[in-house]
Amino acid sequence: MAAAARKPVAAKTASRKPVPRKGEPRDKAAQSRTAPVLKAPAPADFGKKEELAAYRDMLLIRRFEEKAGQLYGMGFIGGFCHLYIGQEAVVTGLKMAIRDGDQMITAYRDHGHMLAMDMEPRGVMAELTGRRGGYSRGKGGSMHMFSKEKNFYGGHGIVGAQVSLGTGLAFANKYRDNGAVSLTFFGDGAANQGQVYESFNMASLWKLPVIYVIENNRYAMGTAVSRSSAETDFSHRGISFRIPGMQVDGMDVRAVKSAADQAVAWCREGNGPMILEMSTYRYRGHSMSDPAKYRSKDEVQKMRSEHDPIEQVRQRLIDRKWASDDELKAIDKDVRDVVADSAEFAQSDPEPDVSELWTDVYVES
Repeated sequence: MAAAARKPVAAKTASRKPVPRKGEPRDKAAQSRTAPVLKAPAPADFGKKEELAAYRDMLLIRRFEEKAGQLYGMGFIGGFCHLYIGQEAVVTGLKMAIRDGDQMITAYRDHGHMLAMDMEPRGVMAELTGRRGGYSRGKGGSMHMFSKEKNFYGGHGIVGAQVSLGTGLAFANKYRDNGAVSLTFFGDGAANQGQVYESFNMASLWKLPVIYVIENNRYAMGTAVSRSSAETDFSHRGISFRIPGMQVDGMDVRAVKSAADQAVAWCREGNGPMILEMSTYRYRGHSMSDPAKYRSKDEVQKMRSEHDPIEQVRQRLIDRKWASDDELKAIDKDVRDVVADSAEFAQSDPEPDVSELWTDVYVES
C-alpha cells in the first residue's frame, strides 16, 4: 500500500522584528551612519617665526634631495633612490603640528620625513651611501632607515606595509595610554592595497590614535590616478569604516598645518583615526631610473612656477617685509653648507665592517 503523500508545511513568518544582538545598532538611522567628509579648515595664520621656520625646513629637504640626486648620478648611491622634491610642504606642515613622543612612519620616499623628524643630515646621507655612520649602519640604504630616538620608524620598501605597522604604533599608544599619535604616510598607489583597508578596519574598531596621510602625487609609480583608482578622492576611502577624511592642499604648508592641527586634536581626544589626503606633486620621476614620460614637461613646469611650496613661503616673507632677499639667500647658503658637509662626510666615512652582516638579524628573547 502506497504511503500517503504528506502535505508541504508552510513556512512560518516571524511576527516580530528580530532583536539586535549586543552591540548592533537598533535603528536604520544608526545603521546608515557614515563618517563625514570634512571640509579643510582655512590655512593657518603664520607669523614671521613660523614662516621662516617652514622656509628653512623645506629648503633643507629640497637641497638635501638635490645633492642626493647628484651623488646617485656620480655612483656614490646605489640601488633605489626616491626623491621628495616638490612634496616638502606635506611633512613640514605635519611636523609643525605634533609634539615630542608622536611617531612617524612612511614608505620609501622617506629622506624628507627623516630630516623633518630632526635626524642628522650626516647620518641620513651616510646611510644613502652605505657607510658606517649611517642610521642603519650602511645596511638599509635609501629605503630602510630608522631612528627610535627620533620616533621615526622607517622607511619601508614593500608597498603599503608601513600602514599596518603605523596602525600597530597607534595600538601601542592606546594600550600604554601615553597620549601619542601615529602619523602613517603612504601614497596614492599604496592606497589600493588590501592591508590598508584591514588597518582602517582595526583602527576604527578600536579607535586608535592614527592619522593616515595619503600623499597623492598623482602618478604612483607611473600610472595616473584616473587610470588606476575607481575613487580618485582619497579622503573618501575611510567612509565604509566610519573614518572621517579631509582633502588638503599639500603644496601650501599653512594648509597642511591647519588640517594637521585638527586631525591631531581629533586623535588625542580619543575619537579614533582620521584620513588626510594631501594633494601634492613630485617634480622628479618615481625613482632615479624613471624618465617620467607619462606626463608633459609643461605640466611639471606649471606646478613649479605656480604652486611650488617653498616659493610660496619665500614670496610671503618678501611681500610682508619679514625678510629681505639677501636674508633669504643667507638662509639658503647656510642650508647648502649643511648639505655639503653631509655629502662630504658620506663620501669619506668608512664602509661597514664585514661583521656587520651578522648584526641586527635576529632578536634574542
